[in-house]
Amino acid sequence: MRRLFFGSFLLLASLVLADDDRTKYVNVFAGTQNGGNMFPGAVAGPFAMVKLGPDMAIGKAEAYVGFLPDNESVITGFSMMHESGIGGSAKYGVVSQLPVAGNVDNPLAVTFEKRAVPDQGAVGYYKSVLASGITVELAATEHVGLFQYTFPPNAKANVVVDVSHFLPSFRNAGWAQKYSGGALSISPDGHYEGSGTYSGGWNLAPDWTIYFCGRFDQSVTSARTFVGKDNVLSEIGKKPSVASKDRLGAVFSFASQKPVTSRVGISFISSAQACQNLDREIPAGTALDSVVNAAKRRWNSDVFAKISTTDTNPDAVALLYTSLYGMHLLPSNRTGENPLWQSSEPYYDDIFTFWDLFRCTTPLMHIIQPTAYSELLRSIVDVWRHEGFLPDARSSNFNGRTQGGSSADNILADAYVKGVKGGINWADAYQAMVTDAEKVPPPNFDKSAPDSSTQQGRGALPDWLQLGYITPRFTRAVTRAVEYSANDFGLYQVALGQGRDGDALRYLRRSRNWRNHWDANLTSLGTRGFLVPRMANGSLDEIDPLDCKGCYWHEAYYEGKPWEYTVNAHHDMAELVRLGGGNAAFEQRLDTLMDPSKRIFNPGNEPSFTTPYLYNYIGKQAKSVEQSRRVARGGYNAGNTGLPGASDAGAMQSWILWNMIGLYPVTGQTTFLIGSPWFRNLSIALEGGHTLTITSTAPDNSTGDPIYVQSLTLNGRPWTQNWATYTDLFTTSNTLSFVLGSNPVDWDTGPVPPSPASKGFFAKGKEVVSVGSDVEKGTRPRVATVEDADDDEEVVRVEGVEGPEGGDPEKGEIIRIEVAPVDEEKVVKGVEEGKADGAKAEPPKL
Repeated sequence: MRRLFFGSFLLLASLVLADDDRTKYVNVFAGTQNGGNMFPGAVAGPFAMVKLGPDMAIGKAEAYVGFLPDNESVITGFSMMHESGIGGSAKYGVVSQLPVAGNVDNPLAVTFEKRAVPDQGAVGYYKSVLASGITVELAATEHVGLFQYTFPPNAKANVVVDVSHFLPSFRNAGWAQKYSGGALSISPDGHYEGSGTYSGGWNLAPDWTIYFCGRFDQSVTSARTFVGKDNVLSEIGKKPSVASKDRLGAVFSFASQKPVTSRVGISFISSAQACQNLDREIPAGTALDSVVNAAKRRWNSDVFAKISTTDTNPDAVALLYTSLYGMHLLPSNRTGENPLWQSSEPYYDDIFTFWDLFRCTTPLMHIIQPTAYSELLRSIVDVWRHEGFLPDARSSNFNGRTQGGSSADNILADAYVKGVKGGINWADAYQAMVTDAEKVPPPNFDKSAPDSSTQQGRGALPDWLQLGYITPRFTRAVTRAVEYSANDFGLYQVALGQGRDGDALRYLRRSRNWRNHWDANLTSLGTRGFLVPRMANGSLDEIDPLDCKGCYWHEAYYEGKPWEYTVNAHHDMAELVRLGGGNAAFEQRLDTLMDPSKRIFNPGNEPSFTTPYLYNYIGKQAKSVEQSRRVARGGYNAGNTGLPGASDAGAMQSWILWNMIGLYPVTGQTTFLIGSPWFRNLSIALEGGHTLTITSTAPDNSTGDPIYVQSLTLNGRPWTQNWATYTDLFTTSNTLSFVLGSNPVDWDTGPVPPSPASKGFFAKGKEVVSVGSDVEKGTRPRVATVEDADDDEEVVRVEGVEGPEGGDPEKGEIIRIEVAPVDEEKVVKGVEEGKADGAKAEPPKL
């Protein structure tokens, strides 16, 4: 890894806490360049609602999160709300202030400030020095921002509050934000309250309103409200209250030469609640240093303490903690700030997006943030209760946009099979998933993809339900087919666990529909067999597997080439390998896909996330290590350019964290693929006081780069599988001990990772099969051996007893039970009628 230079991000020597303060390893500017779109401002802790930082502009550059890395950019304001790592279109940049020195005759014309030096920052702190000589320092709590302005000597001090300020977009895609109007009133005691209403952004939100309450700790000599259009004033003066659909705000002036401290609270409920937030979280006289130190303590205890190492490699340690920081900025915990309905459930917003997060981020969030993870899942189920659909993405209290499948289904299934409880109503959660699987969402008339809804759910369901594949009349047809298959596999998992055997059969069969897009005769670069668009008459489209056209909303493949999507049926890997010609052909396929000279694999797009690890499915774990480590080293570091693409709300950071840990999750299953750890020792704090300890050693005579696994033990026992289960690793305290070397060896002689959708409803022959389990009751899956099933015969009736307590079917700890074959068409018909013969089925409830 290249040597990293972090510039001035460790500038706050006076704020360093203790020797174990891990915030000192974090570069808050990491990923702000090279298209990472990271937000570097002041954030009080993980998933905090307020993200206080600068809004910048230069030409028509898209300031997705406010910050722009170009030092020639100017600051248009410092605002309270931002997202991090997003793309598509800018969002928020509201509740803004801008300090101005000298006379302010027309505040609408005071639109920007140049910077004297590059901005500085650390965890919980941000600093700008403006060309006018003003120093701006920022800190924040959960719902409140603290602005501290130091003006030049003898300069007239002003603070312009611009209610109409927001982040613009210049993409001409119809995704730009708009200001719809606002209100502001100044009280006799000098504090001000108000609200602004806005719309648009990447999720195409309708009007939403944020309320604010501001107080200054210095005496205000003058407070003038203003109203106008564009840069033309229509009124300015001492009117204490204004409301208008035009631009509006206020200019506050100060005579003192002391720093001006502005404290602002926000709320989605009311300005009164914004004032309550303000007075509770940052009372008058609170020093900026104390707010920064509180943020550091919270980040240390709530995030950085979850993963520990005694390794001292500065580059690796900086990447570890910088990545942990970056994956905890979104979503936003807005419990108590839901303006749409009253509920005892938690409320989370700014989900960008489950399509980006379900592969790596939510599985890691489950392990190191189990409380927040359960709250997030409860929150999205509550969204379904009140709005009719689970969100695939959500911002400003509005669902949107869905890029492929209904990814919340994958996340809920992942939580279910791993036994997550945390107050989740799994009956409701399953019905929410059924809504995604059975109900066509109404169109939202998205100009980027007008064929069906991009707001929520599965817009291409009509084809999926009627044909079993998706035709080009729907945009992103192949992407959706692959992802709908995975979504339906998620429903199969939950239905099976809840004893809904008829439903389980229905969704298992639908999870295989990706196969209907397989063109066995299409070749590219010596590889045969690819997923292609399929027409309504059943014919396959002729495409170039190396070309996805624009890889965007209108095309058949979204953010990935046909080569990439062809290997994305991760629940059905055995069938994918078989269709492609077997293990040797699949190895060649992966070698070609991962070859940098072919320019197919894209580490900056999520459809490629799992690909480097797929060698595990053919017993070639050393190649998974080699390829994933090459991607990690070539695309990641803790510097400002250290991400291979847009962070996507921490998706990139969670990918590199799994690589450093030496594991990789397969979402919707209990499987974790084994890679190779970066550290000699790593401890991950688990729920219930448990710890997963990962150690690695290399022989003294090892030369070169010791990244390859030579041998592995789990709790001292030899481990020859290149995968492990959630139970193996994360439910109690366990130790994974790696011996690493510089040359690959065939250590993984055990069974390859499971491919649960590749068999019948039960596995055929003498293989162990899962029949069902009750997560809420904590019972183990029932298991069986199927001796006499024909190739196409599927079994849905189960008679017998459950597996013994502590039994693990994946380890061969089984108990024999009786099974009886049932006519498949009869079962599916019974599911639809709600009286399946031989199944405990219930009709979908919408």
